[in-house]
Amino acid sequence: MWCIMPVYRSLEMKSWSDLIFGVSKYPLRYGFNLEVGKGEVIPEIKYFPKRGSEKDSEILKREYREITESVLKRAVDLGLESIQLETEQTFIITRNPSLGGEITNMQKSIMEKFFEEFGLKSALRATVADIRELRGDMRGGEEISLILESFDKAAENGADVLSIESIGGKEVFNYSIIRQDIEGILFSVGILGSLDMEFLWREITRISRNHKIIAGGDTDCAHSNTAMVLAGGTRTSIISHTLAAVVRAIGAARSLVAFEQGAEGPSKDCGYENIIVKAITGRPISMEGKASAPAHSSLVGNVAAAACDLWSNEQIENIMLYGGSAPQVFVEILGYDVLLMNEALKSGFGSILRDLLVAANPLDPQVFVLSPEGAWRIGGAIVRYAEDYYLRSREAAQEALKIISDSYQRRGHNIPPLEARIIHKVQVSLNNMPDSYAIFVEKCISKYRAKVKDFLTKNYEL
Repeated sequence: MWCIMPVYRSLEMKSWSDLIFGVSKYPLRYGFNLEVGKGEVIPEIKYFPKRGSEKDSEILKREYREITESVLKRAVDLGLESIQLETEQTFIITRNPSLGGEITNMQKSIMEKFFEEFGLKSALRATVADIRELRGDMRGGEEISLILESFDKAAENGADVLSIESIGGKEVFNYSIIRQDIEGILFSVGILGSLDMEFLWREITRISRNHKIIAGGDTDCAHSNTAMVLAGGTRTSIISHTLAAVVRAIGAARSLVAFEQGAEGPSKDCGYENIIVKAITGRPISMEGKASAPAHSSLVGNVAAAACDLWSNEQIENIMLYGGSAPQVFVEILGYDVLLMNEALKSGFGSILRDLLVAANPLDPQVFVLSPEGAWRIGGAIVRYAEDYYLRSREAAQEALKIISDSYQRRGHNIPPLEARIIHKVQVSLNNMPDSYAIFVEKCISKYRAKVKDFLTKNYEL
């Protein structure tokens, strides 16, 4: 079913200036007395076991024990009062839900010990891997059963927040992004991705409610982050930065679906579009930026922190560095970042630091749409068509183009020739699209079913 319940018809954040790090309209309290979005930013550390440790489940469990103990010890040594851990399950763990449950249980036991002995407030996010095959059965196959069982086992064993990086629509997106086909991009992200999110998050929120824990949120990693990486840096790129920014705007309309199905946040860090979701929902968000450099490069390393409630780092492998294990080192990096943000809030300089974080990035279309003002405008575009996945995605893309043009003009810069060409090309494509969901979807099904062999309409109930 394509029409959703009209939950967000207006923005919960009434002005772009209300978007600021550490402060959410609807703060959360969970885990071991962790409070998120209530006036301070919390570090969220992400980690990955050493390569090869997955071959033996006992070695893997020891690896997670070592990681958990080491990062909590470093947090205590630094005098941090709060921390969130995120365990992103590997495919092997998600395919073995009992193993995932054991790891979760072990981690929470260690966290409880640090809370009781040192007063370290903490919580654990369990992110289940999306192990589905795009060419397989994405709604009724063995993989979806394992995914849901993994969520259930994580919740049963103490996870405080549930998340996933879902992949719905990626088969059409991969075909479309390299061809700069905005029609296929909008179809794959805005419609296929949203329909898949609707199905998944109905189940995830059901599981979270059964266990009385929090359904956190999804990320548009499969689409928007792919576009961001393809856009590259200021000198080398495969696609234009404007196109990546437009994909991100559409991705926000998709990532919103988790909240429309009952998610409460904090949304997951690698969803750079989360600031747009925060503008709409008022819910806490996790973000990543400059500390994600070991996993990928980006041009949004500072602006990503402008409205974060949790500040994260992307995956870091559990290898040894001079300063300790890599996860320990990144706890320290994140810890000092959040201490600065929290001191700015306490001292009344929060909005100044936020604005500096927005300014201290390369001049780039992706920065413009992820600034508080840009995010708030795109959020407003999305809620104008709250009940229609297609129209709200198209509107988000249209608004992103306006923001990019306005931002260059305001800063007294000419739009680079490549970006100007893409703005024109995307605008023409959007203008030529029909106003009807049904007509657009029918056209896209006919077009992409013939061109993308992995695209199966049954996976989206189309």
